[in-house]
Amino acid sequence: MFGYTFQWNQALARLPKMLDGALVTMEVAVLSMLIGIALAILLTLLRLSGARPLRAIATGWVEIARNTPALFQIYMAHFGVASFGIHFSPFVSLLIGITFNNAGYLAENFRGALKAIPETQTRAGRSLGMSQLQAFRYIILPQMLRISFLPMTNQMVWAVLMTSLGVTVGMNADLYGVTQDLNALTFRTFELFAIAGVLFYAITKIITLGARVIAARLFRY
Repeated sequence: MFGYTFQWNQALARLPKMLDGALVTMEVAVLSMLIGIALAILLTLLRLSGARPLRAIATGWVEIARNTPALFQIYMAHFGVASFGIHFSPFVSLLIGITFNNAGYLAENFRGALKAIPETQTRAGRSLGMSQLQAFRYIILPQMLRISFLPMTNQMVWAVLMTSLGVTVGMNADLYGVTQDLNALTFRTFELFAIAGVLFYAITKIITLGARVIAARLFRY
């Protein structure tokens, strides 16, 4: 078609390297989610704090994460802080950028989830002798995570797709970076990126299907 000769054998021969890249992609995505969830919980608590400076820091984080491009956040983690003599590897810069983004979006999701939980539950916990922190940990936090489970799944999918931005800061170990390097060697652009697209699609479908199975088991009642 249009004078182009498909050579799938050349692209398929590079599949093992692309699968290795897919594992790195998953590594970045999973780490960014785990750290992002922890930071999001902290940001949520800070936004509920009575200290105005702490609320301002948390609100600023969320506003920047949600209202600037993810590429900007990754660039700042790699090139921006380098202006002050702080240098990160492409892997770490990508992880920082995606984690920053995840934490901001998840913190906003958690804030919405908290609004769905009646305040009387906290008061009930306090009446049982719990401290404010204990009531949050044992009563509010599990419900907040349950309500936010599906948005967290969506954010995980987004984190996987965001890893492709790492190529802009020299990241070449992830799926997109490996594919681009192989393309430069073989010039089989369509075949290689078609396979990469299938792998990205497979990863995201596994995440969404896995989340449904987990939700069905954990949230039956």
